Formats: sequence, structure tokens, C-alpha cells
Amino acid sequence: MARRLGAECRDLFSDGQFYVDLRESAGANGPEPAAVLLRLLCEMGVDPEAMPATEAGRERLYRRLTAERKMLVVIDHATFLAQVRGLVPATPDVFLLVVVSGRPLLLEAEHVAVPPLSRRHAKQMVLKTVGRENVRRLGPEMRGLLDRCQGSPLALHVEARLLAGGTSAPGQGTEVWWHHPVHATTERASLRLGPETVRLCRLTALGGWPSISAEIAAATVGGDDEEEAARMLAEAADVGLLELLPDLRYRFRPEIRRHLADTAASASWRTEPDPEPPDALRDESEGIAVLAAEVTNVVHAVSVAEERRQVATALRLARALWPLQLKAGHADEVLSALRVAVRCGEQNRTDERMTGALYFQLAHCLGELHRWEQANRAARTAVAHERAAGHLLGEAPSVELQGLLCMNRWRFQEAHDRFVEAERIYRRIAPGQEGAEDLPRALALVERHRGRALRGLGRLDESRLLLEGAVTFFRQRPEAYNLARTLTDLAETLHDIGDDTAALAKITEAEALLTPAAAPHLRYLATLRRRCETTVR
Repeated sequence: MARRLGAECRDLFSDGQFYVDLRESAGANGPEPAAVLLRLLCEMGVDPEAMPATEAGRERLYRRLTAERKMLVVIDHATFLAQVRGLVPATPDVFLLVVVSGRPLLLEAEHVAVPPLSRRHAKQMVLKTVGRENVRRLGPEMRGLLDRCQGSPLALHVEARLLAGGTSAPGQGTEVWWHHPVHATTERASLRLGPETVRLCRLTALGGWPSISAEIAAATVGGDDEEEAARMLAEAADVGLLELLPDLRYRFRPEIRRHLADTAASASWRTEPDPEPPDALRDESEGIAVLAAEVTNVVHAVSVAEERRQVATALRLARALWPLQLKAGHADEVLSALRVAVRCGEQNRTDERMTGALYFQLAHCLGELHRWEQANRAARTAVAHERAAGHLLGEAPSVELQGLLCMNRWRFQEAHDRFVEAERIYRRIAPGQEGAEDLPRALALVERHRGRALRGLGRLDESRLLLEGAVTFFRQRPEAYNLARTLTDLAETLHDIGDDTAALAKITEAEALLTPAAAPHLRYLATLRRRCETTVR
């Protein structure tokens, strides 16, 4: 209906129409307000490089982009007020349409209830769905179809296809669902499927996955036959239980998913143990690409694991998100999973080190979103957990992260002090102790961060010496990412010194080392290159 409104009233919205569907996001309650703004601004064409990190910054940009404009903004499947309150227009020609299933939000807005289709319009929908010839063939069954569907467009669409495909009258036991048209339709569609396919649908619905691949479906039913799972998913889509998405993924309509999940729970459908782990991926970039494609499902899986009291699984899944947030800039997407994970860690104090590591991730994520006070609290908590565990190799990076958070707020002397403290903790690791093999790399990273802090303090020659030492170390190791980041830092210092020719050479080398997955860092290098080239000209 929202899209139909946009099509029919397009002349009223000459500056654009923007549609964001929150159903595709992870989490039972949908994304946070900052993530909603992120998706909307991306729809509006905002370059990722120009995207503000904070919710307040994104809201200010949204208001600048909509000021004195004629636009339609549609937010579909909103679940709580905060998701859309910041989008309420401040200009009369911007029309915000929020689509909610169930009780309306307490928003200062005109509430427009969507009634069932009249019997006449229901007949028209069936006609458009299956064609005039199939409607004639339905004959007397049309009356029963209209009675069952009660004006529900979704039920009408699925039921019409089922009857046009030759399904007979409702099977035994489906009458119990007739009080809810979509539930009745779901049961009728299930009759067209074999028991194993119905089981797969109910178990995947119980998981509540934002999208379902053959791999997820196979694992859900405790097998590894992805071809068979793909066949069953296609069958379920043919009868209307699933929708086909790009890349051979599927998703449920919300009410169909809820009914299948309810019947799965009431029937005590058995969940199988974890399957054997898959073969390793070829390299880091392939791993990050797989994580990026599955991020909404991984985030949701953390909540599912918490709900099922599978604490170890929840913590392990959240830890697996670290490369995605570090190297691919997915802070908005992973934040909710990290909050769930640290809650699990606090409630089940069986592994101080794991809890400390998750607080470290949470602090890093909050820092990327410029939520400085929250990030500092999380970093301090990470230090406390790692210290309680006697884990020097975890305590030192957490102190180091405190320094990075200080540096992001231009507190360079405090940052340098934290880096020096982290170095002292690292040097307490004796030969043969846990972490001794990683010590040279850790010290090189601290050296790099000290060089960055010294640049901020204006001590450029000292900064250059430390960064050149770190570059030399990482050149001798297969760590393209850290070498690229250190080359970037060195290029910044060289630019400040005035040696832009040398800075550009470092930038070129760094760009060649990074994969497309490191998009945020590649964008930063492009900006730094422009600054240096302007000076050279």
C-alpha cells in the first residue's frame, strides 16, 4: 500500500521517495535508531565516507537533506517508537509513513488502520493473481476461499495460487485455524508439502532468521545435505510459505513465520546438535566476505543462543564478529550482539578472559560509533576482567584500547600514557609464558600507536622513527592489514612534516595491500591522498 501511494502521488514528491524495510534486520525488536538512520541515509545516496558515526550526527544530516524538499519517506515493519521518532519531518512537504503490524506506535501522527479487503476487491485480487481462466475453473470453491481468507491480501494471494494449482478442499485438522486467515492458509499450504519439508520450515521459523540459505536450513535440521535443503526451500516457496530473495535465499512473511514457530514449539520439534564444522575458507578476505553476507543471521544467532541458554555458543558467535567490526566497519550491525554477549558473560562468570575479550569488542564498537563514555566504561570493564583472570595478553590490549579512545578525542598525552602502560604490561610476559610468542607483534603495534600519539603532540621526528620501526617489523610478516595501517599512519606524519612525495608513496603501497573488504580504510586513504596531492601541486 505504501508503494502504491508513492506511485499514485509521485508528483507530490518531486525530490524523491525512500523506502526502508526493517524486516531484513537482525534481532527480535529490529535495529536501533542509529542503524535505521544509516540505512535511510544510504537510500538517500549519502556517500559512506560522509556518513556521520553518531545517531545525533545522522539525524542532523537527515534534516539538512530534507529541508525545503518534497519527499516521501517510508519505514516498513517498525517495531518501537525510537526507531522513527527522529525522522518526524520538520518541513511540511516531507511525508513520513511508518508501517506497523499490531498496535500503533505512540507517535504524534495520524493513525490509519488498514481494513480487510471488501469481498469485491478480494475477488479482484484473486483474478489478478491467477487469471480469469483459473477463476472460472475454481467455480463454487471461490466462495469458500473468500470466506476463509476474510479479506487478508496475503491469505488470498497464497490460497488462490494453491487452488489454481489443483489443491482440494481443506484437509483434516485445518479448520481449527480458520479464526485467523493467514494461519489457516499456512496450514493448507503445509498440506502440499512432505513432512520433512514442513519440519524444516517450522524449525527455521523457530530460529527467526532474517534470511535463510540452504546452508542454514540444512544445519537447522541437523544435516549437511544442502542440495536437499535447497530443494525443500524451493518447494516451500512454491506454495507460498517462503519468499525468494536474491542469491537463492528465502524469508518468511512475519505472520507465517510466527504461526510456524508457534506450531513448532507446541509440537516439541526436536533441534539437532551442531553439525561438523565446514572446511576452512581460502583466506581472510573470503572469511570476511562470508561474515558480511551472514551478519544479520550471526547477530540473530547470538540472541537465539542466549534464549536457549547456550552461553558458550553465544559467546563464541559474538567473538567471531571481531574481524567484521575491525576491518569492514560493521559497528552498527554487530552492536546488539555484543551487548547480548557481555550480558551472558556477566551472568555466567565461568570465563573471565572470554568476558574481558567481549567487553574489549564492545568498547571498540562503541568507539567506532563515537559513544565515548560508554566505550570508556566497557574498556575499563575489559581491563578489570582480564586483570582478574591474570591474562596479561588480554589486559595490555584493553589498556591500549583506552589509549585509542583518548586519541580519538584528541587527548594525545593521555593516550600516550596509556600506550606506555600497555607496553609495561606486555613486557611482564616472560619467555615461555602464554603470549610470549605474540609479544614482538604486540610491541610493534604499541610502537605504532605511540607514533600516532606523538604525531598528535607535534613531536613529528619521534613519531616518524617509531612508525618506521613498526613498518619494518610488519614488512617481515604476512600481515598485510597491519602493514597497510602502519603505512597510513606514517604517511600522515610525513604529510605533517611536509614530505608529501614520500607520503604518497606510502599511500600507494598501503592501497595495494588492502582488499575490498577493508572499504572504510580504503576510503580514508583516498582522502589522505587528495590532501597530499593538493600540497604537491
